[in-house]
Amino acid sequence: MSTDTNAGDDRLEEISVRVPESPPRRIEEEWDRRGYSSESEAVRDALRDRVHPPATPSEGTLADPEESRERADRGETVSARAPRERPGLDD
Repeated sequence: MSTDTNAGDDRLEEISVRVPESPPRRIEEEWDRRGYSSESEAVRDALRDRVHPPATPSEGTLADPEESRERADRGETVSARAPRERPGLDD
């Protein structure tokens, strides 16, 4: 391994990895599909995602917007402005 620096003074570590031949072909197709400009860029993203996985919303969190849309479709909701327009309520 060797360490280099880039323009942002972020230190980059160079590593060498060996993998079987078939996965790289499939991986390369995926990189092309996602629009990576280089294999290094794709590998850096994959390593970042492995070390710091993106937050995945829970099933409950994902269900909330769907339930809200369904309630709106059934006319069970009102806009935030509607209650303020009722007599006696100030903004």
